[in-house]
Amino acid sequence: MIDDSVNYDYIIRYIRSVIPESTGFLKELEEFAAENQVPISQPETIKLIEVLIKFGRCEKVLEVGSAIGYSAIRMIGAGAGKVDTIELNHQAAVFAEKNFARAGFSDRIKLFEGDANDILPELAQNKNNKYDMIFIDAAKAQYNSFFEPCFSMLRHGGLLVSDNVLYKGMTATDDLVLHRKRTIVKRLREYIKMLCEHESLETAVLPLGDGVALSIKR
Repeated sequence: MIDDSVNYDYIIRYIRSVIPESTGFLKELEEFAAENQVPISQPETIKLIEVLIKFGRCEKVLEVGSAIGYSAIRMIGAGAGKVDTIELNHQAAVFAEKNFARAGFSDRIKLFEGDANDILPELAQNKNNKYDMIFIDAAKAQYNSFFEPCFSMLRHGGLLVSDNVLYKGMTATDDLVLHRKRTIVKRLREYIKMLCEHESLETAVLPLGDGVALSIKR
């Protein structure tokens, strides 16, 4: 398989061949991520997010998991007016802030450094703090604990995008599950089941990238 994608190699290669190649600073960030094994959104996944932002006219976005700031920069470039993003790793957070400045988006992207399990409830305390889209792309075993504060901050009609939910195919079949990943897979299965059965969400799970769950808040 290519990267961590759950799809067939020939399908991935074709999809990526028709996505316009990045240039300039974005290309530089992609190359840095590849060379330093920094996880960033796969081309087909970030393209989907850009389309969703444009289609939903998502003005305010919350991202859980900044990494080097690549996806936040792409979301602003797609038309989001403001992105709040959370990153646990200090080195990544510092680098992301520098990248926001280089992209000219420092005034539109606000980074919160720390554990999302601490920061999300603090953000949710402000009842007026509502987001048009929330993109979860952080520690997979923590998705369930991220959900409640994220759900409370998602406006009605807003989109919750959860990345890597098929987790290299392991979520879909025990045949692929590595012993050291059993807890993560168990929690991702619980998370997907909860999303699909939630009375206030309409959810679709897509075999795109490493698996993406799209949920609309009713």
